[in-house]
Amino acid sequence: MVDSLGIVGYDSFHFVVADLERSRRFYAGLGFTEVARASASKIEKGGEVASVFGAGQIRVLVSSPKRKDSRAARFLRIHPDGISSLALRVGDIQATWDFLAARDATFLSDIAVDEAPGGAFKTFNIATPLDDVTFRFIERDGKYPRFAPDFEDVGDGKPRENPHGFATIDHVTSNAYTMLPVVNWYRDVLGFTHYWDVEFHTAEMAGGRPLTGSGLRSIVMADPQSGVKFATNEPMRPFFRESQINRFCEDHHGAGVQHIAFLVKEIIPAVEALHAEGIQFLKAPGAYYDRLPRRLEEVKITNVKEPMDALRRNHILLDGADDKYMLQIFMLDAMAMYGDEKAGPFFYEIIQREGDRGFGYGNFRALFESIEASQREGSPALEVVG
Repeated sequence: MVDSLGIVGYDSFHFVVADLERSRRFYAGLGFTEVARASASKIEKGGEVASVFGAGQIRVLVSSPKRKDSRAARFLRIHPDGISSLALRVGDIQATWDFLAARDATFLSDIAVDEAPGGAFKTFNIATPLDDVTFRFIERDGKYPRFAPDFEDVGDGKPRENPHGFATIDHVTSNAYTMLPVVNWYRDVLGFTHYWDVEFHTAEMAGGRPLTGSGLRSIVMADPQSGVKFATNEPMRPFFRESQINRFCEDHHGAGVQHIAFLVKEIIPAVEALHAEGIQFLKAPGAYYDRLPRRLEEVKITNVKEPMDALRRNHILLDGADDKYMLQIFMLDAMAMYGDEKAGPFFYEIIQREGDRGFGYGNFRALFESIEASQREGSPALEVVG
């Protein structure tokens, strides 16, 4: 009996949007290459257009409805633009199926196989506790020549070198009103193990009683074989409804994927180049950088090679301990970026790791306060850079 899912790594993720051309411009700004498109027969059969954008090992499938009976249209009748499916690469699709069947996974399809010269594409998908988000498992046997069945390559089907250094997915983070069903599902169905957790609240006190503020709990679960990681956040009382986690769920109309983190080798030049492309980021408060030298001393980080003035200027956050650190920054969510609620509350993170494998424990509060400041102002341009 198999003892793991046999995950090799992230394969791709499926984003459903109302405006594919807007997404095409956005990914071009991130330096992604359009590597594939849905064939005419697939568009006719499914009632939606789709393109695949790539950078390094990252693949983003973006689809948009052409007919009201398409899956994309049904998703958008419930949710704003957002992720509908996360795909994981596995080494043996049958072994993955057997592992999940023994753990009572809810299957949404049988194993589908597409044979092509040089290899085969094998896949199935399952339901998750994240409302309309599904998980797909894919085995690419041999040298399967396409992104997926009924997709056609754009050019040679390979991404150009990404100018910002985007190469791999570091982690995926989801928000839910309550996270235990999600976390327990990662453990009991997928066989993941506990990797990291944090909880905090930004409560402001008056007379010994909380006056305002909000908080979160977050647990990261990881596949013990591949190291693939999924974080889940939930709001924390008091003031549950003021939490930006709760706000996400309201804006998304349910639980869903909040952000995906792209790993880079050098974050400062990446962020500066993205600024020039018009990409906007959340702005960290100046007090964060005023306190940073003392905080680094407290957590025993003495080897930061990046200039502090460049971190401050670009609003990049720093965290870690014992001379292992990481740098991170968060893009503005899509609904704020476009001034369009239907664009959804999803955003991307950029992360550089210098030995630290955590998720920015000391930065969670700064991110939380930055998002909430943007929401309070009601004018994202005052709270972002880029």
